[in-house]
Amino acid sequence: MMNRRSFLGSVTAATLLSSRLSFAVEHQIKTIGVQLYTVRDAMQQDFDGTVAKVASIGYKEVELAGFEQGGDGMVTYWGKQAQDVRASFDKHGLTSPATHVKYSSLSPENFPKVIESSKVIGNTYIVMPWVEEADRKRADVWKKAAAVFNRAGEDCKKAGIQFAYHNHWFEFLPVEGKLPYDVLLSECDPNLVKMELDLCWITTAGKDPVSYFNKYPGRFPLVHVKDIKTLPNVSASGSQNFGDTADLAAVGSGIIDWKNIFSHGQKAGIKHYFVEHDKPAMPFESITSSYAYLEKLRF
Repeated sequence: MMNRRSFLGSVTAATLLSSRLSFAVEHQIKTIGVQLYTVRDAMQQDFDGTVAKVASIGYKEVELAGFEQGGDGMVTYWGKQAQDVRASFDKHGLTSPATHVKYSSLSPENFPKVIESSKVIGNTYIVMPWVEEADRKRADVWKKAAAVFNRAGEDCKKAGIQFAYHNHWFEFLPVEGKLPYDVLLSECDPNLVKMELDLCWITTAGKDPVSYFNKYPGRFPLVHVKDIKTLPNVSASGSQNFGDTADLAAVGSGIIDWKNIFSHGQKAGIKHYFVEHDKPAMPFESITSSYAYLEKLRF
């Protein structure tokens, strides 16, 4: 029979083994999403058919683009109203955690309709993806934008939705000695405004996403996952490049170290991973290749 000393020794050994094994556990992305901007031309031509093709690849989540808001406040996506968008997603087994909207839609007059539309579709995040170049030239634009985002975030919170901001690369270029992205992180209420970090654009701007995860833990529930083969020259005098000359690539075929980035995902607070390619030559081939890579990726 096992005596007390032997029993305790066995328990200690088992505990140490379990501890060592826990460090060796590999993680993977459970649910892979796609930003529908990648297949926008197809969405415009055949909304439901494109949604079906996206689902057939294996995607379970989609992020909406194609947002328009009429003078009556009515919100559409590629000409489809919210109830029709939701019906198509339901039909093909997809959910849409997030949508991209326009800066003008954040006004007190327009935003209630945006929230109403998002609730119908089932969005849990409303994302502001872009500050117009003309607006970015105004004095204190980022502080003013943060105030607008905080107000929109408060409206979203009342509706049970989270507001977020999506970056390009210009937010990581100094303006009067400060990075706009840092201004937003400082001025925005972390409970009202989260960040959707575009992992390609921050890398292109020469910044390390992991350093932001460490400095601002939990503030990045959404990420855009796209790759690039060579880094372009980025300067404050140049406009944002949307893939016109940037050498974008399907995920896993470029230079970004996805294992390293995603291994810090828990600290970042990442919940949703959206594949994106701004200007793919063959959109469906691109998102198929990206899905295949991410499905097998362990980190």
